[in-house]
Amino acid sequence: MKRRANKLRIKGKKFGRLIVLRETGIQKGRTKWLCKCDCGRTKEIMGRNLSSGRSRSCGYCNRVSGKKNKRHGETIGGKPTAEYRTWCSMRSRCRNPKTPGYAYYGGRGISVCERWNGSFENFLEDMGRRPTSEHSIDRINVNGNYEPVNCRWATKSEQTKNRRAASAQFLTDEELLVECKRRGLHV
Repeated sequence: MKRRANKLRIKGKKFGRLIVLRETGIQKGRTKWLCKCDCGRTKEIMGRNLSSGRSRSCGYCNRVSGKKNKRHGETIGGKPTAEYRTWCSMRSRCRNPKTPGYAYYGGRGISVCERWNGSFENFLEDMGRRPTSEHSIDRINVNGNYEPVNCRWATKSEQTKNRRAASAQFLTDEELLVECKRRGLHV
């Protein structure tokens, strides 16, 4: 029943340049869909390739235009650039509870502005390339969001000076003596 409900939800949806028209059959236990590309061509595509983002166009329009199938174009020697990795990490720690450090970012309500969240190109346009390999992204207001007016490239020493204040607990002399006695400490 769940599989049928998912099939109904995919019809009419848009995935990249493709819009799902109808189910065309099943191949190796997987549903195939007839999709129409923005360029006007139709193509049968496996449902899991649509939902995973693997298929985002008919493929023909990319061949004709000479564009390669890429999302950001930010690689050097096949590896993502430092700026692209920064953008991905920033978004992940604000949106994904399974990411280490989420509690210190998304868990505290820190988010990525709409302009950057949906576009690496906008992020790069606003931030520019990092000046050196010693620089990483830094929020000027540590309680503020990731947005153009609140972010900069900074070195570790600059970032060390820009931290949240640790919550300190101060005890009176009397409270300190009581706590020492409770813990069996002799003063």
